[in-house]
Amino acid sequence: MLGQRTILAWLLMVALFAAQPAIAQVPDPKTGGSVPALAPVVRQVTPAVVNISVHGRVREDNPLYRDPFFREFFDIPRQVEKEVNSTGSGVIVDARRGYVLTNNHVVEGASVVQITTKDGREPSAKVVGRDPPTDVAVLQIQNPAGLERLPFGDSDALEMGDFVLAIGNRFGLGQTVTSGLVSALGRTGLSKKGFEDFIQTDAAINPGNSGGALVNLRGELVGINSAIISPGGGNVGIGFAVPANITAGHGADRRQGTRRAWPDGVSLRDLRRSANPGRNEGALIAEVAPESPADKAGLRKGDIVIMADDRPIRTASQLRNKIGLACVGQDVKITLARGERASSVVVRVAPAVEASNVTRPH
Repeated sequence: MLGQRTILAWLLMVALFAAQPAIAQVPDPKTGGSVPALAPVVRQVTPAVVNISVHGRVREDNPLYRDPFFREFFDIPRQVEKEVNSTGSGVIVDARRGYVLTNNHVVEGASVVQITTKDGREPSAKVVGRDPPTDVAVLQIQNPAGLERLPFGDSDALEMGDFVLAIGNRFGLGQTVTSGLVSALGRTGLSKKGFEDFIQTDAAINPGNSGGALVNLRGELVGINSAIISPGGGNVGIGFAVPANITAGHGADRRQGTRRAWPDGVSLRDLRRSANPGRNEGALIAEVAPESPADKAGLRKGDIVIMADDRPIRTASQLRNKIGLACVGQDVKITLARGERASSVVVRVAPAVEASNVTRPH
């Protein structure tokens, strides 16, 4: 009897294990199975990422000028010129015309720009547009034959936890690929000026990666690697990229130096949850100048902007980016909450009073 029970127990265990769903395992290449890899995506996107070498001169504050003694008794200039030789990365976004996106801080002060493609060619390039508030610059390769471009993805569709690849010229070693996750979205506060809506990633980003590509697993450009936070100067898993939807606005108008747009007569602040317990996302209208375009459009102090051109607005920085990157004279549809009611107005953006420079830690 005991033997029969033992046999029945074993049969029941076999049946239970057979009914369990299969556990995913890495295929054994010895049996002909393929090993999961990101190599196909890497092969697809890396030809569009280039290394950049820059030579030039920049003006910076003279440390001796801060000393009152030197200012009083010596002819100390407030700024001095400094020769720069640096390396960075760039992304080809228009192969036919040879346009390359990179960071403004990579090419600032550049007089000579040398490009190195993945296949070893070294065409010269020139800076055709710079936009310090977004830390984005546009280069043009002089001989664009045989280039490959990287298509834009929708950075607004990114979510925390998405896999991404960072590609660039790390420490000047040449093209390097690292992988990681989207750690956070909408990061601000890296500097006191500029348009900030950074993608945060733990994909390894180091000096030399600036201007390189942040790519999703579809092989689309979702960001331009721009900055890191690092006490020692190397990667500690906190890197930042300018969203592709911001960089995509640097078209012909940006290359020609179009003035920054702004909703004339309005001041924005982040929404404080303590003051607005019923709502935790949006941009608060802090001030509206009388008789300004914003006033005439119907914006009022205390309004909460929740959408712009049918895109959700979660922070004041997001709204600044949306409007600040629009063309001067463009109309933007604003959806706002006023008390318990929601309504829409159309605001025409105007030239900004002044453009801000961005200081980057990387």
